[in-house]
Amino acid sequence: MARRKKLYEGKAKVLYEGPEPGTLVQYFKDDATAFNAEKKDVIEGKGVLNNRLSEFFMTGLTQIGIPNHFLKRLNMREQLIRQVEIVPLEVIVRNFAAGTMAKRLGMEEGTALPRPIVEFSYKDDSLGDPLVPEEYIIAFGWASQQELDDIVSMALRVNDWMSGVMYGVGIKLIDFKIEIGRVWEGDFARLIVADEISPDSCRLWDMETGQKLDKDVFRRDLGNLRDAYTEVARRLGVMPTNVTHPPSKPTLIN
Repeated sequence: MARRKKLYEGKAKVLYEGPEPGTLVQYFKDDATAFNAEKKDVIEGKGVLNNRLSEFFMTGLTQIGIPNHFLKRLNMREQLIRQVEIVPLEVIVRNFAAGTMAKRLGMEEGTALPRPIVEFSYKDDSLGDPLVPEEYIIAFGWASQQELDDIVSMALRVNDWMSGVMYGVGIKLIDFKIEIGRVWEGDFARLIVADEISPDSCRLWDMETGQKLDKDVFRRDLGNLRDAYTEVARRLGVMPTNVTHPPSKPTLIN
């Protein structure tokens, strides 16, 4: 029996056509990349962990009324999601200075910000996903002013919930990024959280030691990335019971 048609392959995930119209199968790879894919490796079991962790976060968002693309997990590496029209922006929420923000402003990493700051970057790997102001977003038609207001509100709600969840397991949510998709209902577009939420897209530091439990472990050669992600999963109670190296492609979903 033939496999489903592959629609898109990114650095960490593959999208296949879903079993029903308006759905996709999202497959999590073991690939790890950094610095716009200049640094690459394959971390066995990473895709399993990110699948389970993204399921945990998306399910939690659903429970508090934040709409998202997640429908159900299909197996250890795949989940069924809604098909959306992706807004071409990465929405970054920062609680503490780190990464590019700390470099841009000459701030010490870990400095608490006066309030959560929402930034936008334009999704284009060839340009390095440059930061863009709201004026650009509106002028170029990537999102309307009303959509931007709704995106900021949604991102801050996600931040409030995730910060509390991570605090409860001794982890400081430094920053994270999400993507937003449009689901069309006639002429009306509804905005929902899409893509994934995992240690690939967050900065997570242990509250006591400052140990990094996110992709900075890979970026900065700070240890074993799988161990870091496993620790996050363990603390959240979503530790997979069977982390195995997958077949090269997902199985057919009936």
